[in-house]
Amino acid sequence: MRASWSSPWLFILAATGSAVGLGNIWRFPYVTGENGGGAFVLLYLFFVFFMGLPILFSEILIGKRAQKNPINAMKSVALESGAGQYWKFIGALGVLAGCLILSFYSVIAGWCLSYVYDYVTVENLATSIDEANQKLNYLTNSPITLIIWHTIFMFVTVVIVARGLKKGFELATKFLMPVLFATLLLLVAHAVIVGDFFSSIGYLFEPDFSRLTSKTILLAMGQAFFSLSIGMGAIMAYGSYLPAGISVGKCAFSIAVADTSVALLAGFAIFPIVFAYGLEPAQGPGLVFVTLNVGFSEMANGRFFGLVFFLLLTIAAWTSSISLIEPGIAWLSEVTEMSRKCASLVLGSIIWLVGLGSVFSFNLWSELKLVGMNFFEIVEFVSTSLILPFGGMMLVLFVGWFMKKNIVVSELNLKIDSAFTSIFFILMKFLAPFGVLIVLLENSGIHKLVF
Repeated sequence: MRASWSSPWLFILAATGSAVGLGNIWRFPYVTGENGGGAFVLLYLFFVFFMGLPILFSEILIGKRAQKNPINAMKSVALESGAGQYWKFIGALGVLAGCLILSFYSVIAGWCLSYVYDYVTVENLATSIDEANQKLNYLTNSPITLIIWHTIFMFVTVVIVARGLKKGFELATKFLMPVLFATLLLLVAHAVIVGDFFSSIGYLFEPDFSRLTSKTILLAMGQAFFSLSIGMGAIMAYGSYLPAGISVGKCAFSIAVADTSVALLAGFAIFPIVFAYGLEPAQGPGLVFVTLNVGFSEMANGRFFGLVFFLLLTIAAWTSSISLIEPGIAWLSEVTEMSRKCASLVLGSIIWLVGLGSVFSFNLWSELKLVGMNFFEIVEFVSTSLILPFGGMMLVLFVGWFMKKNIVVSELNLKIDSAFTSIFFILMKFLAPFGVLIVLLENSGIHKLVF
């Protein structure tokens, strides 16, 4: 008998943990900083609820309906709807994307672990942008150091998923997610006290539409899709452990609200420090690993709050990494005679090996490039810019056009002739897939060839 979540709230917490990762706490603040603040946030919120949410609905209801891993779930539901078994390849693409993303995600999460270690052991913190840059460069230029932290991060991830639902990621969720939220709220409270909180409110919520460009709109759309952890089979795999009688709609909406709240809270934790110490909010990826380090070094109790911040990043990374590898583990253990522990070790080892390519991209292989990109950039581009949007688009097209309407309506507890149901299917059939298609074309560069 297939295991199931102990309660709907644990599923929501776990799925939120899947969605809440470095993309929310690391990427969202600096992308907001680079793209005009409030106008970007409003666009992001629009795309989360009108385009991202339909894909989230799709993943959960397919997983819950089939009670199988993403590959077999797509095959099962497609056959039930008379759509043919070849839709299983969309599930396979999601599993592949999750494994590829984890291979480099683990390397970046290793940076966070390294910074946690430094805040505990290093006597002097970086007090200038140059010193902070030197610290980051020293880390990335050392393949041995990166491999050590990459290995530690992957080892913990594999140990958790090998223990299964009840003793593994459900237990981890019960511990990690409350710690994540408590840590984030502590950092926000600290930022309110010592930082320039009102400037942050204005920066995040006062829209300056004169700064909007087509690039800004596409970035907001892409951030919404990717921050919800959709298109990689993770939410579908978690949904497969949902028992009957659970509202897919309420779960999906709760996940979207919680995920968006974490992204905004991350902005409230970071920008008050940035403004209070005269730092630059539009610093790109260096906003966390360079700029904030300088801010922490200048404030009272900066070592403690710097340690707490990088612990937050690490916990967020672990909650996401568990969901990235789970679809592949579920597939291996369901279609082969491997035990779950063996499947976890095999797939975890493969992902770890692929991750070495990303490690070497920052040092030994930094000059080796194909189409202008190193190994790390190629894996990131293929997985997040091509496979994820394509998989998301095909998922929502499948639910909107090919899945039997009565299945969708029953799983979402909708009334078949209501106005809300009609609006929902318009989103599923037209708006969401069109939006993802635009992101896919922009990311792939195909539009430049066409237009």
